[in-house]
Amino acid sequence: MKVTGVYEDLPFNTAFHDLTFIAPWELYVATQPWVKQALDKRIWGENSFQLFVQLADNADIKTVSDRIINAKLDNVSADEKKYKSEIFLHPMSDWRLYSGWEEGVQTGGYIQYVRLFAIVGIFVLLLACINFMNLSTARSEKRAKEVGIRKSMGSVRSQLVKQFFSESFLVVFFAFAGAILIILTLLPWFNEVAAKQLVFPWTKVSFWVVSLGFILITGLLAGSYPAFYLSSFQPIKVLKGHGPSLRFKMGSLAAVPRKVLVVVQFTVSITLIIGTIIVYRQIQHTKNRPLGYNSNGVVMIPMLSPAFYGKYDVLKTDLQNAGVIQEIAESSSPMTSVWSNTSGFSWQGKDPSLDTDFSSIWVTHDFGKTVGWQFKEGRDFSRAFTTDSSAIIINETAVKFMGLKHPIGTVVRWGDEKDPRTKNFTIIGVIKDVLAESPYEPVKQAIYFLDYNNVNWIMLKLNPGRSVSQSIATIESVFKKHIPSAPFDYKFADQEFGKKFASEERIGKLAGGFAILAIFISCLGLFGLASFTAEQRTKEIGVRKVLGASVLNLWSMLSKDFLVLVIISCLIASPVAYYYLGAWLKDYDYRTEISWWIFAGSAAGALLITLLTVSYQSIKAALMNPVKSLRSE
Repeated sequence: MKVTGVYEDLPFNTAFHDLTFIAPWELYVATQPWVKQALDKRIWGENSFQLFVQLADNADIKTVSDRIINAKLDNVSADEKKYKSEIFLHPMSDWRLYSGWEEGVQTGGYIQYVRLFAIVGIFVLLLACINFMNLSTARSEKRAKEVGIRKSMGSVRSQLVKQFFSESFLVVFFAFAGAILIILTLLPWFNEVAAKQLVFPWTKVSFWVVSLGFILITGLLAGSYPAFYLSSFQPIKVLKGHGPSLRFKMGSLAAVPRKVLVVVQFTVSITLIIGTIIVYRQIQHTKNRPLGYNSNGVVMIPMLSPAFYGKYDVLKTDLQNAGVIQEIAESSSPMTSVWSNTSGFSWQGKDPSLDTDFSSIWVTHDFGKTVGWQFKEGRDFSRAFTTDSSAIIINETAVKFMGLKHPIGTVVRWGDEKDPRTKNFTIIGVIKDVLAESPYEPVKQAIYFLDYNNVNWIMLKLNPGRSVSQSIATIESVFKKHIPSAPFDYKFADQEFGKKFASEERIGKLAGGFAILAIFISCLGLFGLASFTAEQRTKEIGVRKVLGASVLNLWSMLSKDFLVLVIISCLIASPVAYYYLGAWLKDYDYRTEISWWIFAGSAAGALLITLLTVSYQSIKAALMNPVKSLRSE
């Protein structure tokens, strides 16, 4: 082939960012027999290709989709019409975030995680606002005289409201500046965790407009309660001293909103802790799921050019002579995916209404030995039986799906009167389910065919007695020797399987980060309130010490109120977390259970953190010399 142009690398945030070359469709047809066969007008069951269209400027995407919706359905056999295959257009802008489908209906996709973390981020911001309100109102007794003096000097309430709001906005503005510095520092780490290449949008006007909006909203939200509460004090009551009326207003009544806000803070934090634990358990649950084969030491090499074909025997001889592999085989799909799903199968006793959609994998001899699949009945493909070209092996899910009591020897017909590929196959073996696709979903019914032509991957079982790095180097040299024109690429089956958890692991890490941040913010507020409470009760503590109270008694007295609030938070957070995380787990067919100890452990952790946060101030106040605290009396 001749290079006729060079295009600029496509952005990382596109589905084509790792595209390396573009070649004519005619080349694919000329070099791949199965692609040429797919062009047969009688074959409409081939779904291996993506079709991209550029709409005319005046065209409506829904109108076009409605016109092409039955293009396939009108051309398939009566048996395939049961699948009600519809063709429609899916906008490129929706590929990433709106990729979830169920029964032809768009059900979301990654957009649900964008919304989830946006909501969590808002809650974390709300926690900070709650802290500001709590600590501002907690200091209200100290600022009461300031309000009284200002009012007596002629200040009106609106001026005081503006003053308190200006303080709030100033704090938020400096917080925003600090947030930018933190983001610039943590952005490389975040890009690594989230598998992104985000850059700070210095030149984006929309970013600064939205940021200004958040500053305004946060400033108003954080400053509204303190501004209206503090500005409502009456100067006469405030300035005449610490009278009963003022103490009542600032004591029991003023404490109620603060207690409610503390409960809200810890409810959010505990919910995030429970969520992080359940996400982690879900990942571990699926990681421990049986694979149905031995992925250890299995190397997968894509057959990237026609030069790979016909080299099986020579590659096998050289690699085994070099002692770097135990087995070699070829297949149409990698071990961590299924590239073909086919229908049109029939057998004796088949329910006429059953839709026969099978995962279909074409393999060569020794594939089973290479990957170590496990037989339940029958035998593997063998060179000793020439009839194995018409033999198939199925998985245990296929046996249940087909309703076979004695599967070995059952004849399965594939195709119908319109399909030139119609052929009869005999089941010779049943293997345990091989987990090739999503680890969160049930294994699909699968059929394995023996075929040396319809293959795209080479599977190698490394010799465990040799160094992996040295073995790979030797394998590469053998491939370069026999296929010098093609690039050498390889993947380890266990590593590729591990990538299937990347999305959930990112969710877990982000949820964990949010949970730590929420707990940290909540504890900051709790620490401030504990400090204020201890300061307010300094004289009471002094009197109690004089009367014989121990440090333990005083610590218990100062801590129990906060512990009660956190216990209430636990009682609220547990059912909320159970409801929403239960709904999240329903998206996975293979899922973990929500155990009671998760809630108990989260509650215990929250109580321990609360005790550690409050204890410093409590013990500090309890150890204070009563002579110092009571000498003003």
